[in-house]
Amino acid sequence: MSTPGGSSPDPFPVLTPAQLAEIATFGNEQPTTTGQLLFQAGEASYDLFVVLEGGAEIVRFDDADANVIVSYGPGGFVGELNLLTGQRRTLSCRVTEPGRVLVIAEEGFRSLMSGRPALADTIFNALLARREVLRAGQGAEAIRIVGSRYSPQAMSLRAFAEHSHLAHAWIDVEDAEDVGALLASMGLSEHDIPAVITATEVMRRPSPAVFAERIGLTFQAAPGYIFDLVVVGSGPAGLAAAVYGASEGLRTVSLDAVAIGGQAGSSSRIENYAGFPNGISGEALTGRAAVQAMRLGARLNAPCEVVGLRTEPSFHVIVLADGSEIPTRAVIVASGARYRRLDVETLDRFEGAGVYYAATDLEARVCNGASVLVIGGGNSAGQAAIYLAQNNCRVTIAIRRDDLTQSMSRYLIERIEADPKIDLLTGVEVSDLDGETRLEHVTLAHKATGEQQTIPCSGLFCFIGASPATEWLADGVTLDRDGFVLTDRQLPTATAAGASGALPFETSVPGVFAAGDVRHGSMKRVAAAVGEGSSAVRSVHERLATGASVLDTAHPDPATG
Repeated sequence: MSTPGGSSPDPFPVLTPAQLAEIATFGNEQPTTTGQLLFQAGEASYDLFVVLEGGAEIVRFDDADANVIVSYGPGGFVGELNLLTGQRRTLSCRVTEPGRVLVIAEEGFRSLMSGRPALADTIFNALLARREVLRAGQGAEAIRIVGSRYSPQAMSLRAFAEHSHLAHAWIDVEDAEDVGALLASMGLSEHDIPAVITATEVMRRPSPAVFAERIGLTFQAAPGYIFDLVVVGSGPAGLAAAVYGASEGLRTVSLDAVAIGGQAGSSSRIENYAGFPNGISGEALTGRAAVQAMRLGARLNAPCEVVGLRTEPSFHVIVLADGSEIPTRAVIVASGARYRRLDVETLDRFEGAGVYYAATDLEARVCNGASVLVIGGGNSAGQAAIYLAQNNCRVTIAIRRDDLTQSMSRYLIERIEADPKIDLLTGVEVSDLDGETRLEHVTLAHKATGEQQTIPCSGLFCFIGASPATEWLADGVTLDRDGFVLTDRQLPTATAAGASGALPFETSVPGVFAAGDVRHGSMKRVAAAVGEGSSAVRSVHERLATGASVLDTAHPDPATG
C-alpha cells in the first residue's frame, strides 16, 4: 500500500522521551526476560509493544533456525500493518535483552491513533513502511504460495495476496528442474498444489476465502454487536463511504467478495482523477483509501461474500456466504459491476490460465514479452492495452465497432495510435479459444464477412461491459430492468422510501442506500463514485437521526469486548 503522502517514511523510528511519556498513558508496563516471546507467528494478537529498556527482535523460525528480520532497542515500537487489518501474526517477537516494555492493547491502540494525531502519524507511517519492507525482504518467506503460473487456482491465490498487499513469496513450479524434488522438500506432492505454507500450517488447494480466513482477514461476528453502517463493496464508492463513515463516528465495516479495491483497484492507470496529473494506478489509489479508512477505525474484510439482505422492523441484517449475519442500522450498497464474460464454449478452461479481467503488475509479469489480446473499446481496455505494451507485450485491441471514438477517451486513442506495440482490429469478435494447459490461440470472427482468423495469444484481457452485482439484494430493493439500483427521485411512489420521500442515494428500503457503479444513472467514473460514496454517508446520518432505527447503540466494540 502506498504512503498517503507519497514520501518514504522511516520504517523504524525511535520515539523521543517526550513521545514515550505521551504514549505511556495508553498502555501498561511489563518486565521482560531474555528469550521471552512477546508474540508468536499464527497468533490473533494485536498489541503494540514499545521497548522501554532492553531489546527485542522480529524473527522467522524455519525449522530449528531463527532468521532475524529486525531488532529494536529502547524507544522502538514493535508492530506492523496487521494491527489495523486484523491479520494474524506471521512472524514472532522475542526478547534479546531483559528490561521493560509498554504493552498497548487494541483498545488503547485505537484510542492512541484517534486521539494523538502527531504521534499517530509517526506510528501509522512506520506500520505502512514496515509492510513494504516485509514484502521485499526475508519477511515475505513467512507466507509461501506454491503453484504453477498457468493454474487458475494458483493465480487466484496470488491475485488475492497481491491485492491485499500481503507479505508473501511466490514459488513457481514451472521454474523448477525437478518439480517432484522441489515439492517433496516442502512436504508436498503435485496433488497438493496450489498450496499456501505458513509458520503454523500447510493449506493444500485452498480457495482465496479459506486462505483469508486462516490468516484472519475474514469477518468475525461478535455476538450482540450491531454496526452503524455496513458498506457492501470496496471500490472507490465503498472506500469513500468507509472513510467518511468512520471519520464521522459511525461504527463501520466494509465487505468485499473479492479483494479490497474492487474493479478500480485492478486498473493499471487512472489518468483523469483530480490531483494526480501524471496518473495513478488503481491499486495505489484504492490502497491509500483503504489504509485511511482503517486508520480512522473502519473494518475492511475481503474476501467476504454477501449473499443476502434482510430487513427487520428496526434494523437490517447482512447475510454472508458462510451463514453468519451482521446486524446494522444502515447499509450502503456499493457492490459495483462485474465485467461480462465472453460467450465462448471453451472459456471456463482458460479463465485464470490465459483469460483475465484485470491488467495489473501480476498479469503483466505472467505475460511478459508475449502476444496478448485486449477485448473491448472502453477506457479500461485502453488503459490495459497501454500498460501491457509498456510491460513488453505485443498488444492487439479487438472491438466489434468500426473505431474507438464512440467509447474511449480521446487522450487514450491518441496514445494507442502512437504506440508501435499496439494494433487495432475492428469489426471482430472472439469465436474460439484454444490451448493445452493454458491459452495459446484465439480465433476471431469478422462480422462483415464471417471469415475466421486465428492468432497466437498468451493472454486475453476481457473488458466488454459490465453487469451490476445486485443478485444478493432482497426483493424489496427496487432495480431497473438491467439490475441497477434505483434511488431517491428515480423511485416509484409505490415503494416505501418513494412514498415517504427518499433521501439522496436512498433505495426503496429506508436505511439502505446505493452509490457508485451499482446505482442506476451513475457516471461510471472514479471521481463520481468517490463523491457518491461520501455523500451517501450524509444521508445515512440524516436517516439515523430521524429515528428510523431505535436500536440501542451502546453495544461494546468487538475489539474491546
